Amino acid sequence: MEKINYSTEKLKEAHRSLLSTLCKCEKIDLQKQAAAQQTLLKRRIAALKIALVLIEREVAER
Repeated sequence: MEKINYSTEKLKEAHRSLLSTLCKCEKIDLQKQAAAQQTLLKRRIAALKIALVLIEREVAER
């Protein structure tokens, strides 16, 4: 897969957006969700956390 270079500003903008989405997801009450929705939300939160760490690493390496 070809590596695409994003500007530091674009990475920081994406980080802010993903962090906002993560905060909203973490506020959702899992107990009120159906089992499938709980699983989806847990996986979405995990994926967002991974994406945030990868963006942070990329910015730190610059």
